[in-house]
Amino acid sequence: MRDGLFISFEGIDGCGKSTQVARLAKCLKGQGHEVVCTREPGGTRISEKIRMILLNPANTELAPITELLLLEASRAQLVQEVILPALERGAIVLSDRYADSTSAYQEAGRALQHAEVVQANKLGTCGVEPDITFLMDMNPHEALARAMEHGADRIEAAGIAFQERVRQGYLTLVKEYPNRIQVIDASMSLEEVSISIDQVLAKELDRREVHHD
Repeated sequence: MRDGLFISFEGIDGCGKSTQVARLAKCLKGQGHEVVCTREPGGTRISEKIRMILLNPANTELAPITELLLLEASRAQLVQEVILPALERGAIVLSDRYADSTSAYQEAGRALQHAEVVQANKLGTCGVEPDITFLMDMNPHEALARAMEHGADRIEAAGIAFQERVRQGYLTLVKEYPNRIQVIDASMSLEEVSISIDQVLAKELDRREVHHD
């Protein structure tokens, strides 16, 4: 039985996830919480090596099914080594991407079979699901322009039509998990986005306090 809180941040490339993860971590630490930040793919020594393979623009021959399996291998290592131990000791885990990314990118984006992605996610997550997911939603053209400012990785280089499919994949997930996935308008100012996230999180923390009492 885990006592911690698991929060994932999702969205297309360039939506501002990483900025909000860093801001929220600083805020929660200031309130006295133990906060563990991680990212996908990556987050452990082994997972970061897999990340380098996945995002290297030179790896153009990487097949979609290989991409899926590498992502799940990276995720399983992260869950076992970092996420589960943190949750079991009562920490708040903030993850920059998690399994919803795989549903959006590999199923909607790469057109892999739904059943294959669902089964792969079950293995990769080791059954660990986020308590709250913030979906940073914005126009793919605007987001991709932001993402490309520092040069494109292999997945960003897939182009605008790919990012549009990914966004639609995320919006489909919102309908499937309306209680877990909270949609945030990422085109707002940084401050407005932060306020929206804080309001949702405050309600969840209050609910947990009542539950524990």
